[in-house]
Amino acid sequence: MNPKKDFIKSYDFIMLILIFCLMFTSIVAIYSASKSGQYQGGFVARQSVFYLIGLTISILVAKIDLNRIKRINWIIYGICILLLIVLIYSPESIARPVNGAKAWFQLPFIGSLQPSEFMKISLLISISAMVDKHNKVYKINNVKTDLILLCKILLISLPPSLIVLKQPDTGMTMIFLAIIFSIILCSKIKTSIALFLISIPTLMITTLLVILTKFPNYFEVRILSLLMPYQRSRIEGWLNPFEHSDAGFQTKQGLLAIGTGQFSGKGYLKGAVYIPEEHTDFIFANIGEEFGFIGGAVIIVLFFLLLSRIMNISLDALKNTNSLFGTMICIGTISVLAFQIFQNIGMTIGLLPVTGITLPFLSYGGSSLLSNMILIGLTQSVRNSYIGYIFCNLEGEKYG
Repeated sequence: MNPKKDFIKSYDFIMLILIFCLMFTSIVAIYSASKSGQYQGGFVARQSVFYLIGLTISILVAKIDLNRIKRINWIIYGICILLLIVLIYSPESIARPVNGAKAWFQLPFIGSLQPSEFMKISLLISISAMVDKHNKVYKINNVKTDLILLCKILLISLPPSLIVLKQPDTGMTMIFLAIIFSIILCSKIKTSIALFLISIPTLMITTLLVILTKFPNYFEVRILSLLMPYQRSRIEGWLNPFEHSDAGFQTKQGLLAIGTGQFSGKGYLKGAVYIPEEHTDFIFANIGEEFGFIGGAVIIVLFFLLLSRIMNISLDALKNTNSLFGTMICIGTISVLAFQIFQNIGMTIGLLPVTGITLPFLSYGGSSLLSNMILIGLTQSVRNSYIGYIFCNLEGEKYG
């Protein structure tokens, strides 16, 4: 057996091609966005370096045995929690607040590093390992065992969620919740408990929408007053972007850019609408303006194909190895990427409030890109594990 040959044979090159397509799109769009003159140049070069590093790390992670990743999950979790705690007490010389949030280290020669981006990976791995171990201990699930599992997940999830919320980084906290809910709902818990958990956010959102549409004054005076000032301004800017010129400026400009792009766009480097953070949070608006509906649709199709590949890996892992850990890793990855895609595009077109969540693989940013590439590496590791399992079984049948 040749490990190198086996790795190449089991690697999902279709997924790699999709990543390369997103990489090319990212560099092209960032180059265009950097021409707006908001910041100094160099974004394209740095994003290219981030991609090279990310691809290398992704391949290295894919080569790590899945069981080894599961065994060291608490070490990874502890390191990530420690980084979040150190960030809180770090001086502003290395942890300067950006837009009111103390969420990044500013390190020499490295640049900005966002620990919460890597905490989401650790949280995904730890919860997946916990669910896998729980289901091996409790062969038959009931209400009692399901409640035990929920308490375990809560104990793992609460510390990092509270720390990140304190930064404050509401967007990353929402990503944590997406991971937690997706894994819980797919962890073989009883249907009644799953429906109860789904009903809580559904009821809350429905109630808020009813109050907003039927009693707008009460919503503004009573509900919004409960939020922090920056959260309240974002909600107001989302609901009435043309009335709140400051808080709703990004939303208004994003709508204008995508709207004027129409069906086929204005053409590359012909975007004229000024949008703050166009190379990061609002990269989709740049694509919509210059390439129109066609360009936006192509991006969404690429994301759909990528998520469908990860879903296939998840199903194949469960079918061929009965590996709940690998399946949970894939499900968590899908939830992270799908939530970020939906939230980012939604806020760009005014469907959702602005949260600062980046568009995976497209927005400029080292921490975000590297963390997402690690997630891709983890899903490739899951694929390698079940293909290796199938190969060993075939070899055993051949010589047995």
